[in-house]
Amino acid sequence: MIGAAQLRGARALLGIDRRQLAMLSGISVQTIQRMETSEDIVRGNVDSLTRLITALNEAGIEFIAPGAISTAGGRGVRLAEEGANNRAARTDSDARAA
Repeated sequence: MIGAAQLRGARALLGIDRRQLAMLSGISVQTIQRMETSEDIVRGNVDSLTRLITALNEAGIEFIAPGAISTAGGRGVRLAEEGANNRAARTDSDARAA
């Protein structure tokens, strides 16, 4: 299961708002808002959660489960390797343009 903070963090890493995530996942903005304001673990029906996680994975997000290898430990979210490389390349080109 993913936490509400992970969901908000995933959106922030991608630089998208709830409306854009709704379009990617095919679920409503209201459902995403409800999931993001959950106390801890995101609650929702299985189909909505599956569509949301699939859309985020396809966009380059990798969810880190409790106990999984990460430098800080615990739950988290990070860009998948391919997405991280693309983001680093954009950052480098932005720095050269400045």
